[in-house]
Amino acid sequence: MKKVTVFLGGTCAGSKWREELLPKLDSERVETYNPVVPNWTPECQAIEDFHRETDDVCLYVITPEGEGDYSFVEVTDDSHKRPDSTILCVIYEVNGVTFSKHRKSTAEKTSDLVQKNGVAVVKDLDEVASLINNYYVKKLEKK
Repeated sequence: MKKVTVFLGGTCAGSKWREELLPKLDSERVETYNPVVPNWTPECQAIEDFHRETDDVCLYVITPEGEGDYSFVEVTDDSHKRPDSTILCVIYEVNGVTFSKHRKSTAEKTSDLVQKNGVAVVKDLDEVASLINNYYVKKLEKK
């Protein structure tokens, strides 16, 4: 049985969202690619680019733990290239940490924009897991 492949994009910066999500996914039907590695190299970038372009689902979980905005750029790009296989989850508070006013506005506007392009925008990791375990797995099984 082919597994649904999922690119785990989004906040790095020591964020634990990936570790929280993985036990919620059906490991028998879902395979993930985690781009977070201890030592980043050009080869790592090439592997990440490959997964972002070829995995069945591109997931972006963005939290206030990170300082960069590149994930907003990536999800916007994917909202044009592959909206039906892209998911955005913005988590606005983690352990008392929240977005600055400017980054919160960026998150809200990006969410609205990509949703208009057809991207699934969800509010938490439980919704992410449900969407992947149900909708995307069933979609792949129909192929």
